[in-house]
Amino acid sequence: MMPIAPATATPIVGASELAGAKVFEIHCAGCHANGGNIVRRGKNLKLKALQKNQMDSLEAIATLVTNGKNNMSAYRDRLTSEEIQTVAEYVLDRAQTDWR
Repeated sequence: MMPIAPATATPIVGASELAGAKVFEIHCAGCHANGGNIVRRGKNLKLKALQKNQMDSLEAIATLVTNGKNNMSAYRDRLTSEEIQTVAEYVLDRAQTDWR
């Protein structure tokens, strides 16, 4: 009898991605669950919107998280620069995979 292989392999997730996911869940998901935006629909975190708003780079996302803009609060006093970088990486990665 042949052994049965699992249907799907468990993805290996890096420490940085886990850290970014944790920061996002604590500080961002309230307004941006699944890459959406409950305050301003067009300012979501989907790749198309990030590109349209010229926010589709790590630097742009990190700057926005740090300094805020319009309805989005600045997080420079709440997050470390490392946390800001990891959440920016997480957002860009999720946007590139359509938040899956």
